[in-house]
Amino acid sequence: MNDATTSPAAGDRLLLMETFVRIVEAGSLSAAAAQLQATQPTVSRRLQLLERSLGVRLLQRSTHAMRLTVDGERCFARAKELLASWDAFEAELRGAQQEPEGLLRVAMPHAFGQERFVAPLAGFLRAHPRVSVEWLLRDDVRDFIATGIDCAVQVGEPADPSVVAVRLSEVPRIVVGAPQLLGGAPPPQDAQALAALPWLALQTFYRHELALRHRASGRLARIAMQPRMSTDSLYALRSAALQGLGVCAGSAWLLEDDIAQGRLLHLAPQWEAAPLPVYIVYPQARYYPSRLLRFVAAMRAAVPGLTGAEEGAGEEGGGSQA
Repeated sequence: MNDATTSPAAGDRLLLMETFVRIVEAGSLSAAAAQLQATQPTVSRRLQLLERSLGVRLLQRSTHAMRLTVDGERCFARAKELLASWDAFEAELRGAQQEPEGLLRVAMPHAFGQERFVAPLAGFLRAHPRVSVEWLLRDDVRDFIATGIDCAVQVGEPADPSVVAVRLSEVPRIVVGAPQLLGGAPPPQDAQALAALPWLALQTFYRHELALRHRASGRLARIAMQPRMSTDSLYALRSAALQGLGVCAGSAWLLEDDIAQGRLLHLAPQWEAAPLPVYIVYPQARYYPSRLLRFVAAMRAAVPGLTGAEEGAGEEGGGSQA
């Protein structure tokens, strides 16, 4: 550092602030110099340079005493915050570069966690052999700290403003029904025709009404229903639809094989329910271990291809099932 300059660079400003904080905490220039392994004249020059660059007097000094000025008190509090933020920033960068290790506790929606996301999990573990994962099937995480969960994949808009939420993708939703439900009639093509059919409801996202939008025109239709069966499980919803109990709106990724094999029919294919956003969420912290940062990066790379969303759907931003 050049102590003679009056326009310190960004790195020099951090050194000047660190010196000032050390002077205040140590109680004297000589004590601060010893802690910083510098000479007392060097510490004094840094203090003077910081005062000149800020245009204020920070310390009142006499032969026997030293005290903060009003501006010095404000500067001391702010400097400590800035230095702590910088330390956290450096720690995060170091963490992102280090080989991750240790246990990562991840909460996943039941449908995603049992099947769809196991492949990217396997890829992550193969890439990072020193990491182990506790894979917990939970549709909603209310308290990360109390449950000891590091991160969670959730479907739906985040409800907790205190967490970090990174948008990964979205889940397209379509209406399906078993062929036997139609009794040989042609599959309905218009949304309003669906209202005459028996319905199944996924309680997490719709119970007595479902909004559908036309792909081309954007026209909105609302389907009122008295469901024959309602559930909070996407797999149970699919199973009930396969039994011909009613039509339902569900995640396209889960139903596409049944449609291809003729077990289910895609009803009113030009109409669809609003897609559900998929987020990975984790509590805010000053420092994140590299295993968490790498896992978030792995999910951001893998998830758009798993949900049936169009490429590029994942963006920065809790919820429930997929």
